[in-house]
Amino acid sequence: MEKYLHIVCLDVPYPVDYGGVFDLFYKITALNQAGVRVHLHCFEYGRGQQPELEKYCTEINYYTRREGHKGFSHKLPYIVASRINEELYTRLAKDDHPILLEGIHCSYLLNDDRFKNRKIFLRIHNVEYLYYRQLAKSTSNLINKFYYLHESNLLKKYEKAIANRAILLTVSEQDAAIYRKELGASKIMNLPVFLPFTTIQPREGIGCFCLYHGNLSVAENERAANWLLKEVFNDLKVPLVIAGKNPPNRLLRAAEKQSCTCIVANPSWEEMQDMIGKAQINIIPSFNTTGIKLKLLNVLYNGRHCVVNDATTEGSGLEAACHSGTNAMALKSIVTQLYHQPLGEEEIRLRKNLLESSYDNQRNAQRLITWIW
Repeated sequence: MEKYLHIVCLDVPYPVDYGGVFDLFYKITALNQAGVRVHLHCFEYGRGQQPELEKYCTEINYYTRREGHKGFSHKLPYIVASRINEELYTRLAKDDHPILLEGIHCSYLLNDDRFKNRKIFLRIHNVEYLYYRQLAKSTSNLINKFYYLHESNLLKKYEKAIANRAILLTVSEQDAAIYRKELGASKIMNLPVFLPFTTIQPREGIGCFCLYHGNLSVAENERAANWLLKEVFNDLKVPLVIAGKNPPNRLLRAAEKQSCTCIVANPSWEEMQDMIGKAQINIIPSFNTTGIKLKLLNVLYNGRHCVVNDATTEGSGLEAACHSGTNAMALKSIVTQLYHQPLGEEEIRLRKNLLESSYDNQRNAQRLITWIW
């Protein structure tokens, strides 16, 4: 019997050029390889229609996200309200195939009685209300801070209201625990993210710089980069490269003040992967403990030493594969120790044991298929 599945994506999942679409795209390809007929529904707001997706999907439909004031609601989080779409719901109601909703963003149909007896799975990419609370802490702009706090409050109410209206699929055990304890979810399972990486392949030898990478237009990532500049590399004679999308001018100015630091703006995927591989140390501080850090997984598959703070790995099960410090002084000490030290064979074996057993796309696709059918 053929298996048909509707997948509703918060964004167009191709090209795979930022961490948030890793799980979306590689889940689709793995399900396709397993014989599932995917009917894909995407909210499009700048990435365009992508013919590449037709290789993996039986059908693709695109919907316009209502951005700006058109998508604003006093009662619903913006990420949800801006994706309410009757055309989508009418199309989904024409059959009884199972539905996979990618993100809280796409979950408004859980309030629609047409779907109350439908088999629906909701992928939880983050505990969104905690993520937005952290964004509020990461920005110094008062208007943005108010917006993030307002959204966090709306998200907490909304996430709690829908927590038992679908089967939830979290990306980490920690997020699952929060949903159970704080939001009252009872039908919840953990499913690791789907990745493009299949083998642990750090380069041999020793690199000559440290690297922090991320979308630098995101307040949390800008905060992490600034923290590294001011608290960790302020007096270390070790080269630091900060690379990522759309670095703000204030970060560029801060980096210019330090002789051993440079910023690489808007590198291609290939350029970023090359830097991750060449770096002696990939350093990934975080101020947010929800979800799973895709940049962390990328580094553990493709980089040499990985240095983090506790928030980066909390609840991930990957703590043993990283060098972790609780504060700036601890990270200074770790960087100094590792800068001239090759990555050992034992560390590589540890990564293989931790990663290849959990992040196997084919195995995880079969788990998902078993749960759905």
